[in-house]
Amino acid sequence: MNILILSWRDPKHPQAGGAEQVMHEHMKGWIAAGHTVTFFSSRSRGSKAEEWLDGIRIIRRGSDLFLGVQLEAFWWYLFTDHEKFDLVVDEFHGYPFFTPLFTRIPKLAVLQEVAREVWFLNYLPWPWRWIIGFIGYWTEPLVFLLYKKTPFLVGSLSAKQDLMSFGVPQKNISIVPHGIIKTEKPVNIPRKEERKTIIFLGALTTDKGIEEALEAFGILQKKGNYNFWIVGRGEPLYIKKLKNGCKRLGVINNTTFFGFVSQKRKFQLLGRAHILINPSIREGWGLVNIEANAMGTPVVAYKSPGLVDSVNDGRSGLLCKENTPKDIAKMVTMLLENNKLYTNLQKGAVEWSKRFSWEKSKKLSLDLIERIDEN
Repeated sequence: MNILILSWRDPKHPQAGGAEQVMHEHMKGWIAAGHTVTFFSSRSRGSKAEEWLDGIRIIRRGSDLFLGVQLEAFWWYLFTDHEKFDLVVDEFHGYPFFTPLFTRIPKLAVLQEVAREVWFLNYLPWPWRWIIGFIGYWTEPLVFLLYKKTPFLVGSLSAKQDLMSFGVPQKNISIVPHGIIKTEKPVNIPRKEERKTIIFLGALTTDKGIEEALEAFGILQKKGNYNFWIVGRGEPLYIKKLKNGCKRLGVINNTTFFGFVSQKRKFQLLGRAHILINPSIREGWGLVNIEANAMGTPVVAYKSPGLVDSVNDGRSGLLCKENTPKDIAKMVTMLLENNKLYTNLQKGAVEWSKRFSWEKSKKLSLDLIERIDEN
């Protein structure tokens, strides 16, 4: 097949995250199976308008803000010369590309998670934050009316249940769990730090729970001697705000901001830390949890969509009874004070992580697109 993928951001975008990593792995599997892939996404400052990456042709047009890339994709598809495609993959990120309105060829919608309350956690100043949040929150369910006949690929049962609540038929939704990039993972699990070390890994944004992670650090700091590691990229002004928060909480001297790191460095840090905390309010799956588990690091996470799928409560980590920084700190303290429980969770974490691989996931997504083509 000749496959067109319409996506908000490409894997080389400065703000690319787990969703882009996941789609990239699927695309590599489709290329290896003999299909061709064109990837259309937004263009960031300094990026090339077109380039090739791992056999994938990347075309960049428009902005990732305010439906800019969606409008560019619409114009490019309808009014410019391009090859014929056999399948269009329409990726959701808040809003999709509305492909049912302008193409009749077979389609696959890819969704990590529905946005819901995340709409209100944008960076816009008041009152625009609430205006855009209100518009997004109430129009999001209406968008799915266009996709009732479209097959969906999601990464978790939570995402599937959310889609069903918006009227997408269960038979149209396929769950394909995420894998782990093993080639970047150290062969041996590193020794843990001498000082108890708690790590947060993810985009430094409000919806990922970084501010609540800092609150948990502040509570833990009063109870013992800790290292706090923060790994992930964020906007400079927001990072400055977070560092000021660290000063206010009295944890600035033992908190390290690593910024964006390579895959290899990420796994090394996950292996040396004692616990990963994940206070995200909503995820499509929670890939970082499985990556931590692969390095023998248990997870303490909120009981929120996606995280309830990727954290095997009582085996690979612990889910909070209450989604609060206080409860995170309580769970972390309990876990680190109970050597038997910690050791059992370490073993369980590694075993749980072995259930997920990109070999399995790419085969599942490949089977899905080929079934769509046959129909």
